[in-house]
Amino acid sequence: MVKSIPLTKADVLHLLSEIVDPEIPVVNIQEMGMLRDVLLSGDSCEVLLTPTYNGCPAMGIIEQDILLLLQQHGIPNAKVKLVYAPAWTTDWMSDSTKEKLKHYGIAAPLHSSCVNWLKPDQITVACPNCGSEETLLVSRFGSTACKALYRCNGCKEPFEYFKCH
Repeated sequence: MVKSIPLTKADVLHLLSEIVDPEIPVVNIQEMGMLRDVLLSGDSCEVLLTPTYNGCPAMGIIEQDILLLLQQHGIPNAKVKLVYAPAWTTDWMSDSTKEKLKHYGIAAPLHSSCVNWLKPDQITVACPNCGSEETLLVSRFGSTACKALYRCNGCKEPFEYFKCH
């Protein structure tokens, strides 16, 4: 007889909302839109995740955090599956998530289209600190591949912009 998991899918999803993005600790994997689904079957649990970027270095930490959390809550046979299609998009972030990014000092993505990102000098990214639109792209890459580095000409502070895609 196959033992069943003592938690429902809703319970597991709620638990997983405790897993924060290690690169942006003010948002969790649900808020980022990375958590795609949870599949329960007998005594096993499969968590489907879509990384924000292929090769995202945070995925290993996120996977370990998920497995440890589920084990602590009575789910010993859990696994994480990375799902690459459809590709993650900034459209999967809620407005409240984008607001959290802004309060953390990261300019939120403007939209999901990469069209303007191909010409980064032609987009206007408002400073999350002072709101000025007088900003300058310093580097296409910030502390991670999913962010770009900007400098505000108003308050003179550097800040990161979460790139659209």
